[in-house]
Amino acid sequence: MRKNNVLPLVLLAFSAAFAFADSARISISGENRYKSVRLTPQIYNAANSSLSDLLIKDADGENVPYFVNTGTQTTQASRETFPLTPINSYVMDDYFFFDYRLAAMRSGDTIATSLEFSTRNTGFAKAVDVYGSYDNVYWEFVQSDSLYVVEGKSKLAIDFRHPQKYTHYRLRLSNNLERISFYGIYLVYSVEMVEESYFVESIIPEFAVEEKDKTTNIIIEGLKNLRLCDITIHTDSMFIRTTRALGGIQKELYHLSINDTSYTDTTLPLNRKISSGETCTVTIANGDDKPIHITGVTVRYYADDLVFEGKAGEVYTLEFSADPAKKAPVYDIGRYRNEILKGTIDRLALGEPYITAAEESPRTFPAKIVFNIVIIAISLLLGLVIILKLKK
Repeated sequence: MRKNNVLPLVLLAFSAAFAFADSARISISGENRYKSVRLTPQIYNAANSSLSDLLIKDADGENVPYFVNTGTQTTQASRETFPLTPINSYVMDDYFFFDYRLAAMRSGDTIATSLEFSTRNTGFAKAVDVYGSYDNVYWEFVQSDSLYVVEGKSKLAIDFRHPQKYTHYRLRLSNNLERISFYGIYLVYSVEMVEESYFVESIIPEFAVEEKDKTTNIIIEGLKNLRLCDITIHTDSMFIRTTRALGGIQKELYHLSINDTSYTDTTLPLNRKISSGETCTVTIANGDDKPIHITGVTVRYYADDLVFEGKAGEVYTLEFSADPAKKAPVYDIGRYRNEILKGTIDRLALGEPYITAAEESPRTFPAKIVFNIVIIAISLLLGLVIILKLKK
């Protein structure tokens, strides 16, 4: 019985040793069902690079499902119509043919994504073959479709599977006993363009300047795990020099004032490069010139929102950095994220993160490490006791 009582203690000790997470408070407010919080650089610095260790806990300590949102999407619709005019209609081999051409011929291509019809006829359903031509002589088959107006339901448009550029169109019907006719037929070009804009935030980080071997090294702190947009160097020096940073990205930056005209570009684009270390170094090649005077640095990075369902008036907790090997949770909410993002979401402020490393004095041994060592030592001791008892 004693062996069975000791084993759970060992497992509990091991689980406690690796469940010590940093956290930040989320005060839930707003009238909408869904909420969002934007992650801060402190969260990125302390969390896994993939954000797989993030957990949101409600007031009862239960996990709250969420998904990560990186930006917004806007859809712009463009629509043009081009009227067609009838040029011929006839019957051949029991088929009825209707030929049309562009009412106004254009010098360039007329691209169409569909044909739309207007008719006063009702109570019909027709299978239709569509052909296209550039010269009213040689016709190419486009596709088959149907048109109908039946019991209040109608389909009076043929959507092309691929955009077409013909100037002439032919309809072929297998029969036309109802004598249907169209008083309007149009080529339509309709397209939707989706533009995605990402969340970009700016910070003014701590930095140090180091002069070495004809180069100026700007050592920037606090960028670990950030997807960097760009870094802007602020200076009152006049210069034009090659600058490089993460992954060998380099660019010629300059700050000039000549003949009462200023020319300035001191921003180095980083194209989503991720800084894996605690610091990021920007190197300026000085050559034989004096080092420039760095007065400040601004960093822009791509931010993420966590979107979740929250109850107003409660306080939730964002936990992170508990387990570097943890896999990201997969929640159902991610499967209907597009519908959620169409609605209004309450934007909440994330409280100041409690990160143990930031609370420690540099002259003392880190409390978190001490805690883990003690727990592990206890676990090993209990394990040794079990082994000795098993030998007896």
